Amino acid sequence: HPALSVSRAALLPPPGGPGDAAGQALPVESRPFASYGSALHIALPQAPRAGQLLTLLIDYEAGEGPGVCWLSPEQTAGKQKPYMYTQGQAVLNRSFFPCFDTPSVKFTYSATVKVPEGFTAVMSATSWEKQKDNTFVFKMSQPIPSYLIALVVGDIVSADVGPRSRVWAEPCLIEAAKKEYDGVIEEFLVVGEKLFGPYVWGRYDILFMPPSFPFGGMENPCLTFVTPCLLAGDRSLVDVIIHEISHSWFGNLVTNATWGEFWLNEGFTMYAQRRISTEVYGLPYTCLEAATGRALLRQHMDATGEDHPLNKLRVVIEPGFCFFLGVNPDDTYNETPYEKGYCFVSYLAHLVGNQSKFDAFLQAYVNRFKFQSITADDTLGFFLEYFPELKEKGVDSISGFEFDRWLNVPGWPPYLPDLSPGQQLMRPADELAELWAADSLNMEAIEAVDITGWRTYQLVYFLDQVLQKSPLPEGNVKRLSKMYPKISKAQNAELRLRWCQIILKNNLEAEYSKVKDFLHSQGKQKYTLPLYRAMWGGSEATRALAMETFSATAPQLHVNVQNYVKKILGL
Repeated sequence: HPALSVSRAALLPPPGGPGDAAGQALPVESRPFASYGSALHIALPQAPRAGQLLTLLIDYEAGEGPGVCWLSPEQTAGKQKPYMYTQGQAVLNRSFFPCFDTPSVKFTYSATVKVPEGFTAVMSATSWEKQKDNTFVFKMSQPIPSYLIALVVGDIVSADVGPRSRVWAEPCLIEAAKKEYDGVIEEFLVVGEKLFGPYVWGRYDILFMPPSFPFGGMENPCLTFVTPCLLAGDRSLVDVIIHEISHSWFGNLVTNATWGEFWLNEGFTMYAQRRISTEVYGLPYTCLEAATGRALLRQHMDATGEDHPLNKLRVVIEPGFCFFLGVNPDDTYNETPYEKGYCFVSYLAHLVGNQSKFDAFLQAYVNRFKFQSITADDTLGFFLEYFPELKEKGVDSISGFEFDRWLNVPGWPPYLPDLSPGQQLMRPADELAELWAADSLNMEAIEAVDITGWRTYQLVYFLDQVLQKSPLPEGNVKRLSKMYPKISKAQNAELRLRWCQIILKNNLEAEYSKVKDFLHSQGKQKYTLPLYRAMWGGSEATRALAMETFSATAPQLHVNVQNYVKKILGL
């Protein structure tokens, strides 16, 4: 990456062998490769033998690149000390250290990190040791792709929440993090192991990032990074962690060999997440969560057009070449690999027709390809080999559902799993939304519905229906706000996002301060951009609110998010 400068490369003598300890200097040059990185060429003194072990030393300097994020104190929760973190996925770790920055290559690593007094370093590693002079030593003993190496340095502390889990956070958040996650992670890990086989990474720790972290979570092995938005105060968002835990098998252990087949990571992880959720929370609730996912896929395909080339599972960018060349893999991030990928994995389960047989297949699949990087052809080939009776029936070429069509034709999934068990939770929410959209409110009918037992996704589903019907008749939203403080005063970010959208769509000026407070409290892309779009598409008053909020919060946002908001506001 242009942000990384290499000053010297040397070939070191074999460990324990003769030769100069400083090594033999080698010529180094950078050659063009793609817009988001170049190729580092190092000339060896003679051609190596197959299987020969080479020790190469590269002196380099980094820190300005897009993979390394430097936060000022005001971008943190404590607002006292600076903070730094790295974000490798998809192709950003090349700006952090020289590496084979492709998911098709896996390796172990170790690192020694010296930080100033008053700071702690943590990495995605199987072992962590503090030595003198505030120096930390890390080792990752399992092979991983480059994008999963991650480092954080900040004023952070930890607390145990399970036999193999602790939470890390800034001191001002650690109590909340411990309370929210105590005991829950182990429950999810145990169910995951029962379904998909042993958890091979040793520890499963969670690091609560500063509020400006733009993503929901990043599945760095041994140490998942998550948004502090998950600290809802009532455990109502802990199931987001199930997604990141599921990556311990799908993505981190069995990995897509190219970013063009990202669905192998995310489609299988969505399927695994929903299997764990079904075991823990039951089928109706999981179907309801999957229905909100399907609605996001619908929104995405409506916005881009179904036949957009990104709306297929195999995104081919330069034919005949094993890397992305023309398109930056970071620009291909969207709902398709997640939700269309989930539909394809569900279709494979549907072909098998028996859940426990498909669960057994998933365990065999993980076991067969663990620590490897694979293509969709490997996955589907193994599926047909594991179920020879399906291969014989020619299930890969059923008209309209051909595997080739799933992979290479853009558009809506040919098969949708049955989410009707979720109806028992959706129906009451649909009916309640209808009642609130009426010209004259039937308070008797409204008061007869008790929402105190509704979990997050049922409330989210209800609010999505209210938002679709907005603007509601004059005065209705004000009454709704008063009737359900559980919603209008929620700390849960998923509920706050939708309540803020409802406030804006209904011009409820009395509660505009809630929109401002929410945008001051966090900088997650998924919550920030929709609210700025809603404000900018609204009245004079909401446009003024957008400008005022952005000028106050811009310094605490991630630079990418700042730029997206500027685009929305036409700045």
